[in-house]
Amino acid sequence: MSKSRSRTVFVCQQCSAESPRWGGRCPNCGAWNSMVETIESSVGSASPAGGLRGQPEAITRIAADSFRRVEVPIDEFNRVLGGGIVPGSLVLIGGDPGIGKSTLLLQVSGVLARAIGKVLYVSGEESAHQIKMRADRLGANADNLFILAETNLNAIMQSIQDVTPSLVIIDSIQTVYLDELESAAGSVGQLRECTMALMRLAKSSHIPIFLVGHVTKEGAIAGPRVLEHIVDTVLYLEGERFHTYRLLRGVKNRFGSTNEIGVFEMCNEGMVEVPNPSQVFLSERQGTNPGSTVAVTVEGTRPLLVEVQALTTATNFGLPRRTANGIDYSRLLLLTAVLTKRVGLGLSNQDVYVNIVGGIKIAEPAIDLGVALAIASSFKDVPIAPDLVAIGEIGLSGELRRVAQVEKRLTEAAKLGFKRCLLPGSIDDTRLARSIGIETIGARSVAEALEIAWSNRF
Repeated sequence: MSKSRSRTVFVCQQCSAESPRWGGRCPNCGAWNSMVETIESSVGSASPAGGLRGQPEAITRIAADSFRRVEVPIDEFNRVLGGGIVPGSLVLIGGDPGIGKSTLLLQVSGVLARAIGKVLYVSGEESAHQIKMRADRLGANADNLFILAETNLNAIMQSIQDVTPSLVIIDSIQTVYLDELESAAGSVGQLRECTMALMRLAKSSHIPIFLVGHVTKEGAIAGPRVLEHIVDTVLYLEGERFHTYRLLRGVKNRFGSTNEIGVFEMCNEGMVEVPNPSQVFLSERQGTNPGSTVAVTVEGTRPLLVEVQALTTATNFGLPRRTANGIDYSRLLLLTAVLTKRVGLGLSNQDVYVNIVGGIKIAEPAIDLGVALAIASSFKDVPIAPDLVAIGEIGLSGELRRVAQVEKRLTEAAKLGFKRCLLPGSIDDTRLARSIGIETIGARSVAEALEIAWSNRF
């Protein structure tokens, strides 16, 4: 039997040129900082990141019945994963430092260790005693929860084979390293090779593995984005540092819906589920204040009611300021331009500030009408009716465009006691609204919607 041989080379990520040593600039294409250390194995060798080997098989003969999802006794976590953990899946969870990634995964480890069997929690940042202290506080102690403080990937994979757990959590992947690579832990080469090795182990053993990933100052998982292409599911834990609410958002999921969110509240006992986030986001709303409206958005399959606040004030500088918190900045510029050009609001000398209460970030255009109503309400200093919600996308001509999943949005608004909904006239369905228990008011343009909102404010 031939001895395993492997060597490391540096490969350009732009043109795939190889070099025996690292250089700041690729000698072939001239790209800067594109040389990444990679393991190159000889034929027949078995490196830690060795490939999966199998025989072609007809898809009709492959039985998938045994691959049932593992349901986590945390409904919000299950929702984001698409109904549970898929055996053999590789899941990456990213988020800002201190946002609660380790806390959430330790809670998941505790409940699954009691429900399905052995769980291996690998930490490269804390000692076993430190994790034990946190587990005592969170109530995550279980006989089947095993803790391993290790950063060497070969030792970690050997422990996985010895323990044969039902779930593995590695916190964090940036601290894990391979002996075969000379670069430091956390480098692009180490991240890619370690993640590939864990991916092959998960697929061959059908053990789901969760990876914790650090993020850069731009908010992306450090890599750059190398890990996101390898793993099956990418989750982000979001939230404002000074707010207690955390959003677990799915941005990639090979086994379920993307853009799904789960809502948690950070408490002394850890992450606590929020079953009705709409009610939480609106709990401190004062409906009689100008510049405040309620919009209905959909995150994945979940409708959410959020309060949109806006403030306009005369600028002290030649160039008015635009500030967006929770919505896309370019979208705010677009809506401000439409209100100025199509409605005639004098916003050219006004600073405009828009905020989504609760720290949630919304990218869906169905919130456009709510933002426009809040800006106009603040500019005119006229409040919007407290029992009115808004749904609709705004076009450049000032027209209101239809949005999807209207029935879900109306049902959620009716549950929270709203009596009327302002929406595009093209989707105004009186019969559907009556069955749900809410009055719908259709408008063809944003100017018409503003007239309706002001005339029906009380």
